[in-house]
Amino acid sequence: MTRLPAIDELEVGASLGEAVLCLRGEELDAALNRIVKDVFRDANAAFKRGKIDAQKAHADVLCMASPETYYILSSKKGQINEADLAKLNTLASLTAKLFSRRAKLDQEMQASAQAQWQQTQIIDQIHESVVTMDLAGFILSWNRGAEKLFGYAAQEVIGKNILFLYDGEDETGMQMYDSFLEHGGREMEVRRKKKSGEVFWASLNLSPLCDAQGLPIGIIGYLSDITARKEAEQKINHLAYYDGLTNLPNRSLFRQLVDNALLHSQRNNTSAAIIFLDLNRFKLINDTLGHDIGNELLRQVAARFLLTLRENDIVARLGSDEFAIAVLDINQHFHASLVVQKLLHALNDAFIVSGHELRVGASIGISVFPQDGNDANALLQKADIAMYKAKRSAGNVSGSFVFYSDSMNQSIAGRLYLESSMRKALENQEFYLQYQPKVDIQSGKIIGAEALLRWQHPEKGLISPAEFIPVAEETGLILQIDAWVLETACAQAREWQDSGIAPFRIAVNVTAREFTNSLPLRVKEALQRYQISPLWLELEITESMLMHSTESVIAIMEQITAQNVILALDDFGTGYSSLSYLKRFPIDTLKIDRSFILNIPTDQNDCAIASAIIMMAKQLNHKVIAEGVETREQLAFLINAGCDEVQGYLYSRPVSPQQLLALLDKNFHFDI
Repeated sequence: MTRLPAIDELEVGASLGEAVLCLRGEELDAALNRIVKDVFRDANAAFKRGKIDAQKAHADVLCMASPETYYILSSKKGQINEADLAKLNTLASLTAKLFSRRAKLDQEMQASAQAQWQQTQIIDQIHESVVTMDLAGFILSWNRGAEKLFGYAAQEVIGKNILFLYDGEDETGMQMYDSFLEHGGREMEVRRKKKSGEVFWASLNLSPLCDAQGLPIGIIGYLSDITARKEAEQKINHLAYYDGLTNLPNRSLFRQLVDNALLHSQRNNTSAAIIFLDLNRFKLINDTLGHDIGNELLRQVAARFLLTLRENDIVARLGSDEFAIAVLDINQHFHASLVVQKLLHALNDAFIVSGHELRVGASIGISVFPQDGNDANALLQKADIAMYKAKRSAGNVSGSFVFYSDSMNQSIAGRLYLESSMRKALENQEFYLQYQPKVDIQSGKIIGAEALLRWQHPEKGLISPAEFIPVAEETGLILQIDAWVLETACAQAREWQDSGIAPFRIAVNVTAREFTNSLPLRVKEALQRYQISPLWLELEITESMLMHSTESVIAIMEQITAQNVILALDDFGTGYSSLSYLKRFPIDTLKIDRSFILNIPTDQNDCAIASAIIMMAKQLNHKVIAEGVETREQLAFLINAGCDEVQGYLYSRPVSPQQLLALLDKNFHFDI
């Protein structure tokens, strides 16, 4: 490169570089003019832009810096030496190189600007909010998604620290931010605040913003509004863990809360009690007045319990009319008793629901931690067992409570065993019928027999009906058993009919569960299935069946008697039926309960009751049969009182079908 004489080469180069790279237009032209004048120390030296004048080109010295620019020396006509020409060429060459570099930089900057503009448009079109920050959390960029999400324009937030968007309750915000700086990108759910002050849930993804060398210089945050999803999750969570009617915890949440609380009790060496509460009379109210009334009653009951209990006690609705309560941090068992008494007292006042004045009580079972169990499941189960005991032994509607004991568990286990065994007994044909003769008191002849259910268990032997019938009634198995008894009695009648035996009444007991609108049809189908006369069948119903829904009961009875099947009223005198209704029932026979026969003729009260029943039955044109007759003295009294039939050990114990067939010999009769 030709050196510039009498001028500082570095100074000229720096001046040219600064001018070409930093200036534009007239400012650039003026700067280059100053430089060329300084180089030649001549005011006529100049930098020009545009086309070259052909005439001047012959008179002046020109050097092109670019196709459109040139340097010119016009003051030394014919006197320009080689040194001047060298200077001018060097200056023009250096300027040309700078122009070329400038053009490349402009292209690169334009391309970069174009790419940045495209990137900005892409980011702005993203619905998600995209925010960039430096490492200290100061906002660098803010896309349109962020403007829509937060309500702030970009110029309002750029330069501010991201913390001003945090919800005041979001105490973990900075911890998350610090954790990102330490461990890198992560995804989280956070609470953020809009310009309007509204707080919302957002899904936040953080990624590092790096320079060309890959070093972190900031953070990119991607946010999207998930408030609707969080609200839906909360609703689903509420449905999963809370009772929709009372808003109390359900069984699942109750167990979790209790288990957590028991850990605290264990550490503090304190006791806790689980109270299992079942409302008395709720089913009657719900069935009579409807589910809307029942639901409102449950809500009011729940509200009273909450007012009665301490804040740290746990109340839950387990389902239907069952509630569970955990009384925590107690030192003595009597504390649980006091709480239960408060709960019963809370139910004393009537509940007013849709104009109805309703009263309910409660049967309550209590289990105690740690003696009855170490977790919620065990304590709930044992409190339930105790509640069942309280319900069975309740003396009044207001309620009672019982603490759990091991003997209860054994009793329940026995009942569960019976229930399971009864289901197998039906499948394995372990049940059978015996027949106890009914004898005409005048002639001494057998005129009928009562079918009595027996159970021969393969391991325990003969199980008394008094033991398994109550369990069958409670579990609903009585319906299957009653159906089996009716079928078996009709099948036996067909066998006797095929043997040439004249029809006689086989009395089959009907329980309250079976005495429904479907009973007449089932009786009719059984008679048709075995092709037997209705004279073979008598249905015995208990007095308690007549106490409710009198008109519907009469309708069912009339459908049965229309088939020429006889109805008898069993255990008469032990119930509370109205005599004014009794005369309307199409009953053929009244059966005096054995409790009134046992002590006659020595007990004057029993004698009076038995005589009154017989006299009343005669007035109503009913036959009378006395059961449980065991002595000649009892029989003599009943003959004198006008009784029609007797049944009891005096004549025969229950016998097998074959034994009864032998007793039905035409010439056989009992001595009276």
